Amino acid sequence: MNGLTLSETDFLDYAPIGIIILMAVTFALANVVLTLMLGPSRKGKTKGMTYESGMKPIGTARKRFNIRFYLIAMVFLVFDVEVIFLYPWASTFPNIEPRSPEGLIWLGRIFFFMFTTVVAYIYGFRKGIFRFD
Repeated sequence: MNGLTLSETDFLDYAPIGIIILMAVTFALANVVLTLMLGPSRKGKTKGMTYESGMKPIGTARKRFNIRFYLIAMVFLVFDVEVIFLYPWASTFPNIEPRSPEGLIWLGRIFFFMFTTVVAYIYGFRKGIFRFD
C-alpha cells in the first residue's frame, strides 16, 4: 500500500465530501455577510410595508386560511414524492432477470408502496379535502 495507514485512507475517502460541505457553508455565509455589507439598508414606513404585487395591502397578513389548503398541499406532496420514487424503480425493474426471486421482491415492494399511497388518497377523500365547494 502506498505507505498510507488505514486511518489516512479513510480520511482521504471522505475528504471530497468535507470539501463540498465546507464550500456550501462558506458560500451561504459569504452571501449573508456580503448582502449585509454591500446591500442597501434604507428603512422607512414604505419600505417596511407588506408587498402585494404592487397593490396597496388590504387587511392584515395574519388572516387565517382554511385547513383544506394545507391538506391539499400535503396530498400533492404525497403524490409528487410517489412519482419521484417511481422513476428509479421504473428504470431498474426492466433490467432484472425475468421470473427471478429478486424481481418478485421488487414487484412486492412497489405494490406495497402503491398500496400505502392509495390508502393515503382514500383517507383524504373520506376527510373531504377534494371537495372544492
